[in-house]
Amino acid sequence: MDQSEKGAPPKAEDQAALDEQLRDAAWADDVARAGRLIRRGADVNAKDDSEQSAYLVATSEGHLDLLRLTLRHGADVDDLDSWNGTGLIRAAERGHANVAGALLQTGIDRDHVNRIGYQAIHEAVWLGENTPSYETTVRVLAAGGAELGRTSPSAGLTPLEMARERGFDRLERILQTMTTAKLPADPDAALLDAASRGDADAVALALRAGADIEVRDGNRRTALLLAATFDRIEAARVLVAMGADPDALDDRHDTPWLVTGVTGSVAMLEVLLPVHPDLTITNRFGGLSPIPASERGHVDYLERVVQTDVDLDHVNDLGWTALLEAIILGDGGEAHQAVVRILLEAGVDRTIADKDGLTPMQHAESRGYDEIAALLRG
Repeated sequence: MDQSEKGAPPKAEDQAALDEQLRDAAWADDVARAGRLIRRGADVNAKDDSEQSAYLVATSEGHLDLLRLTLRHGADVDDLDSWNGTGLIRAAERGHANVAGALLQTGIDRDHVNRIGYQAIHEAVWLGENTPSYETTVRVLAAGGAELGRTSPSAGLTPLEMARERGFDRLERILQTMTTAKLPADPDAALLDAASRGDADAVALALRAGADIEVRDGNRRTALLLAATFDRIEAARVLVAMGADPDALDDRHDTPWLVTGVTGSVAMLEVLLPVHPDLTITNRFGGLSPIPASERGHVDYLERVVQTDVDLDHVNDLGWTALLEAIILGDGGEAHQAVVRILLEAGVDRTIADKDGLTPMQHAESRGYDEIAALLRG
């Protein structure tokens, strides 16, 4: 164990080496290694000759988990890069909406102007692309209260004019809405309504107007849970980036994550995974998301969810695993055959029996599901 691991401050030369290693880990998005180096005394704000620090690297490269690590260990959110730009400007330029949202929640200067005369919103448009990631980034900046109408002193254009000049019709439409629409008088109600309808622009406007992102409807559903329930992907992207809770429970004991097992939405799953939903929360039947997905034959969802850390052998209150549910409540057809195949290839325990002691094989045979029985014999 070296001196820094014992708790004593590292020597100057050791500190420089630790800081360099941390920056290397940041470029590689090696969060585990970065964490070890920080515990040994590496400084998340230490810069190299090009004014790069682990914190600033996280912002420009879109490394959300790394960003959160640096924030927990004293990252200076007001630190500037070699272009006199903030981490928010760097994230906006690259279209990293989740990173931009996380930074906005820290209280970072939303409207800082860098050395070449751009704010974050300018960089998202002028140096960005007409793609979904930049659409979300622009909405997130609007939701977070960024100034939207200032003319860049270098380009001589507002963000809206930049979008028009570049032929970015989708960004132009978003900015037109953000700069001309009236803010809602009841932001909370507007947020819930917008999330249900999937109006991502209206979600951003409601948040800009001060809506509580965790406001509940009469069934204790949050905006994110409503977006997940109705598979409103673009609205969910804005909500997730702005810090909506993926584990918020409603009165039916559903969360945004659990609902994806019912809808089978791989797109929504991908929106939620970067913010690490709790995969152990159970629904009102005591089940995890793969169980209803297996019952419903959501093949694409199962192919993706088995790659997560969710417990595929979890037993719900009925005494059924995902494998049992696919057989007992499935129809034995191609979709449920595919589900069984995916679960078996993922290594589920095919011997877990139900409360009556009946195994998946016995259920398949009793129902005449010959193809599934063959898969179980394996």
